[in-house]
Amino acid sequence: MSINVVVPPLGESVSEATIAKWHKKPGDAVKIDELLVELETDKVTLEVNSPANGKVEEVLVSEGSSVSVGAILGKIAEGAVAATPSVASAPASQPVVTTISQPVNASIITSPAAGKIAQDKGVNLASIQGSGKDNRITKGDVLNASVAPVATAASNVVREERVKMTKLRKTIADRLKYSQNTAAILTTFNEVDMSEVFRIRKQYQEQFMEKHGVKLGFMSIFAKAVVKALKDIPAINAEIDGEEIVYKNYYDLGIAVGTDQGLVVPVVRNVDQMSFSDIEKGIAALGKKARDGKLTMADMSGATFSITNGGTYGSLLSTPIINPPQSGILGMHNIVERPIAVNGQVVIRPMMYIALSYDHRIVDGKEAVTFLVKIKQMVENPEKLLFDL
Repeated sequence: MSINVVVPPLGESVSEATIAKWHKKPGDAVKIDELLVELETDKVTLEVNSPANGKVEEVLVSEGSSVSVGAILGKIAEGAVAATPSVASAPASQPVVTTISQPVNASIITSPAAGKIAQDKGVNLASIQGSGKDNRITKGDVLNASVAPVATAASNVVREERVKMTKLRKTIADRLKYSQNTAAILTTFNEVDMSEVFRIRKQYQEQFMEKHGVKLGFMSIFAKAVVKALKDIPAINAEIDGEEIVYKNYYDLGIAVGTDQGLVVPVVRNVDQMSFSDIEKGIAALGKKARDGKLTMADMSGATFSITNGGTYGSLLSTPIINPPQSGILGMHNIVERPIAVNGQVVIRPMMYIALSYDHRIVDGKEAVTFLVKIKQMVENPEKLLFDL
């Protein structure tokens, strides 16, 4: 009996996905719940598993095609015996190409997007040194490896290539442009002396790790400071809905995470009710889900305010873009030792620039500046956060 493999529900307000990669081809044996195909939506990568034991009878939709919820992707012959075992391969709609086989390196770690590009361009993944975490091969690594040398007068080497935007990248582009077109975005800046944070982390890091199993990072300290500042300046935790302002009495923070597929912003819920260790564990868990492509729609919906840390990549200063319908986003940056004046003396301190981009339709300049000053004061005096002062 044939069983259809269908596109599952993709989440709230998401009705379409793209076939990112088939892991089986017609004739391959499959077990129930074994991975068949990966789908990419504008926010997450979803796995579709086999609904039964048997073999792949037919692949109906090729990689790169768009599909809607409920569409039939292929068919499984339940209980049938596969003709020949196989590893992941391309869908039946692609032509059969004879290639020289290469040894498989089980230690190679790559993203679905990188694997697809490598397959299309004939790039040997074993020859690439991954730049991602744990030497993971990223899409950029594959693209760099596939770039042809500069054409000379005697060659016909193509110097440009066109790659279709992924749904995630297109959604990022659309949302950021929408934000710029609809909100009156303005950015204000301040700087924070990180000396006391460094001192506290050095003094208590080992005990914190032993008790909670996670490091005390900068993000939990800034998250706590943000919540206290939002309580004092509620307009920054609000949003505009038509002709009304909706003030939020809860504090769900979006924490920007960079992945191979692009920037995603999973949400840590009810941060005002969490301890420093709870925040660190929550951020770590969501970051891992993001890098593994396991985030759900619920993980990324409903933030009231966002934080992004460009300092992770070495950014000294930036103007982050609001994630609508939110009214503000805090940008953290690289910590650099600089000479500053303290009590009439020039001293060297670890300094960080911070930026608040805000919607001037709902947040006044005075409120924005006060918000950053409050964060500066709390981070420079972390005892206030520890003792809830």
